[in-house]
Amino acid sequence: MMTIKEYMENNILLADGAMGTYYSQITGKDVAFSELANEDEPGVIRAIHEEYIQAGARLIRTNTFSANTLTLDVSRERLKRIITRGYEIALQATRGREVFIAADIGPLPEMTFDKKEVVPELVLDEYCFIVDTFIEAGADIFVLETLSSTDYLREVTQYIKSKNNQAFVLVQFATTVDGYTRKGISISRVIKEVKTIPYIDAYGFNCGVGPAHLYHNIKAFDFSGDVVSAMPNAGYPEIVHQRTVYTRNPEYFSNVMMDVARLGVKILGGCCGTIPLHISKLRDKLAEFTGKERREPTFVRKVWHIAVHKNDFYPKVVEGKFPVVVELDPPFDVNVEKVMEGAMILKQNGVAAVTVADSPLARPRLNSMMLAAKIKREIGIEVIPHLCCRDHNLIGLKSLLLGGYAEGIRNLLVVTGDPIPEAEKSSVKSVFDLNSFKLMALIQEMNSELFGQDPYIVGGALNLNVQNKDAEIARMWRKVENGARFFLTQPIFDSEVIEYLSRLKATEKVKILGGIMPIVSYKNALFLNNEIPGISIPSRYIERFRPDMSRQEAEEVGIEIAVELINNVKQHVDGLYLITPFNRVNMVVRILKESLL
Repeated sequence: MMTIKEYMENNILLADGAMGTYYSQITGKDVAFSELANEDEPGVIRAIHEEYIQAGARLIRTNTFSANTLTLDVSRERLKRIITRGYEIALQATRGREVFIAADIGPLPEMTFDKKEVVPELVLDEYCFIVDTFIEAGADIFVLETLSSTDYLREVTQYIKSKNNQAFVLVQFATTVDGYTRKGISISRVIKEVKTIPYIDAYGFNCGVGPAHLYHNIKAFDFSGDVVSAMPNAGYPEIVHQRTVYTRNPEYFSNVMMDVARLGVKILGGCCGTIPLHISKLRDKLAEFTGKERREPTFVRKVWHIAVHKNDFYPKVVEGKFPVVVELDPPFDVNVEKVMEGAMILKQNGVAAVTVADSPLARPRLNSMMLAAKIKREIGIEVIPHLCCRDHNLIGLKSLLLGGYAEGIRNLLVVTGDPIPEAEKSSVKSVFDLNSFKLMALIQEMNSELFGQDPYIVGGALNLNVQNKDAEIARMWRKVENGARFFLTQPIFDSEVIEYLSRLKATEKVKILGGIMPIVSYKNALFLNNEIPGISIPSRYIERFRPDMSRQEAEEVGIEIAVELINNVKQHVDGLYLITPFNRVNMVVRILKESLL
């Protein structure tokens, strides 16, 4: 029998379809893991393999996609039996037939059953155990599929080749309809990263989308010289009587997959929802397919017809011009007059940018991105809307980013978001599909794929009002790795924080804008100190206020303190970030003038 590489020199390799969803369909069992049937119902699994072979598949994958101790919650001994039995069943099904068998390995979960993060050492050890078990069973073809990133791929594929340097390794990624993996990594970046790993023989895409979306996502790429696979879902499922059901559409599936074949894809098959009928229809279409029908792939890039917007804020940071940004709170209603007037006053007084909070303290306010767009469009000052992860799922965040970009917004402050108050958790739910690190990485990916030479500039929050400041700096550097270019600190009051900033400025090359929050009264000082996370006001400042002060007297003291803090901190930072108390813009303007900025 020729090798899989030899076969693909002159043929498109037809693979099988789904195992788990087809197992549930024919048995009527809505089970989570068909892999357990390797021990309990080997005859059923063998029959499924044989159906796919009779349908025309020349490559079948073992029933081991979820076979790992972390997913199945089984011992290593039982896992070895499940994997070994899965490979034996596939051997029995292919006996006497020229069919290739691939050891199927799915992604390992990032969390244990008791919700603890799985450490990388454990992940790699688990992968190596799985590979060893397959090697011992006789496997020489490996499919690592439904991946969301290239994490661990170099180490795992190198380990496979160290055990058998003739092994064939295919890696496949699950994608969303907009061309990203579930971790927000674009298809182009996936391909680029895979090509840097010399132990991978082929790469491709499976699961997540149906054939049309997969075709749309990969049609722009030049696959010449690469061995590429495509194994999409049958389409999109429906929930019928609390069961996930895929539409029976083998004719449509096979027609679209022929468009995929014309891109130069060498391995075709199916994932969730596909059955032997999908594969047999695809076999018939492939029989009619000739090499003459294949088009020469063309490399096409998406073009965004949006004007380049001059960024009036970030270049000032880079050039050492010590910009000042001022935060304005969006209203609780639709009355934006005060905010707009404030933005105009700030522009007239030389403020570089207005930053708009995103429903701080988890209280609903006018959307920060929309208000920022209105300010930029009508006032003409640069804006930095906050974007938090609490209130939007991944789809919503991407939509906001696309809309903000179309409106000319180019600077963002990415934050995780304040938690929902305990009293409201029964009726209001946090979303948190992403945290600030992952959202920054997503924006960096969108910059690379969509926004070209006019990208979003991402800022992050930096809280030095903590005991372990070094840990916070470590978090800062993680944010830098994920695309953060500047940082706004939490309000600074403590001399210890200023001292730390002086040492940080001398040793680290990172752009930091020092946060200043003017205090407006004795009551305000107590509230900030006791009820706002991340703010700590020394008693020497609180004692400068009296409960019986008039508004004007208290404001004068607040201005004096803010000016003192600015004069103490400004030599240790790259700019200032003033948080306007109760949108008292004139108070901020006085502070800036008296600081001689």
